[in-house]
Amino acid sequence: MRIDVLTIFPDWFDGPLRTSLLARAVEQHALDLRVHDLRDWTTDRHRSVDAAPYGGGAGMVMRADVWLAACEAVWNDLRPQDTAGAQHPPPEARYRAGGERPRTVLLTPRGRPLTQALAGELAAEPRLTLLCGRYEGIDERVHQLAATDEISIGDYVLMGGEVAAAVVIEAVTRLLPGVVGNEESPTDESFTSGLLEYPQYTRPAQLRGHAVPEVLTSGDHGAVERWRREQAEELTRRRRPDLLDGDEGHG
Repeated sequence: MRIDVLTIFPDWFDGPLRTSLLARAVEQHALDLRVHDLRDWTTDRHRSVDAAPYGGGAGMVMRADVWLAACEAVWNDLRPQDTAGAQHPPPEARYRAGGERPRTVLLTPRGRPLTQALAGELAAEPRLTLLCGRYEGIDERVHQLAATDEISIGDYVLMGGEVAAAVVIEAVTRLLPGVVGNEESPTDESFTSGLLEYPQYTRPAQLRGHAVPEVLTSGDHGAVERWRREQAEELTRRRRPDLLDGDEGHG
């Protein structure tokens, strides 16, 4: 799978996305991760990506012309100078803003909540483009012409879309074949079955007066599965009853 990230802070991704399973996914070619600096598609000497909003108001708004030039270049594997400042993509471009384009996700509080089901849907795509906004917001024409999807990771406001993009990347990448060592893990965890995951235990069997439940050491696999199901249902009832009501929740 290929994931392109557009951001004004490309260095932010050097650490969190180059470690652990994500780094292994890149090394094993399960994930082709490319981070692009949005400012490469600006045309002024200050490399401006924002301007004051029409109609007045606080803060600055990210410019649609820069975003569209960047998206069209990334979608078509063109160099920044091929589309910077252009009103339309070059004739050889296949993917165009507002028309045919790869799955392009704008991280925004008004988006569809990220759930395990949505992560699985995105993991089935051959490529994704993630758009990380900043400042007061993004020109509405980016929502209309560039994004195919809008996704939120929760009902709160962050300083930018980079953290949200990292969450999406991790949630999606761990579902790719061969990324997680135990192939059963992605299908045997919280939210996959609509429930929170059951409690887990390992050595030592006794710790400060707290023992591992006897059923887990009984060797009775049927009893273990029943216990795990019961525990998952009980945890979900107590901690996330909305899941039992059919609400996907935010994860």
